[in-house]
Amino acid sequence: MTFDEYVENIDEKWKNSFIKTWKTIEEHLPEGFIIDIQHGMPGFSVPKSIYPNGYHVDQTPLPFISVAAQKRHLAVYHMGLYRDHELYDWFINEYPNHMNTKLNMGKSCIRFTNPEKVPYELLGKLAEKMTVEEWISLYESSLK
Repeated sequence: MTFDEYVENIDEKWKNSFIKTWKTIEEHLPEGFIIDIQHGMPGFSVPKSIYPNGYHVDQTPLPFISVAAQKRHLAVYHMGLYRDHELYDWFINEYPNHMNTKLNMGKSCIRFTNPEKVPYELLGKLAEKMTVEEWISLYESSLK
């Protein structure tokens, strides 16, 4: 599946918010990440040309941020939030400054159940906070 095929198949309810979320992250992400599809979702990963080992589970490019339009929500999977406690705490504390809704979040998955209420500015700030090199270092430290 390609990125364009993924977008074509998004429910109309979520399409605009998915595209705006995607573009926001893409515009704010530090250089070096590539766009790919993993586990049926488009995302941004570390290319194997930079990190040849890839993801330890299946040796694909190391995933970093994925965006998925699900049936009942828009999901942003940010692997750095799962690994970096300071970044996680920053996001939790910053969220109320951008949204008046309760944060719906798992370890790395941020869910938005209303396509009209997505904190694009906050997602842009989040995307800026970790470089490829920082993500690789954090990922490798968690493997030990």
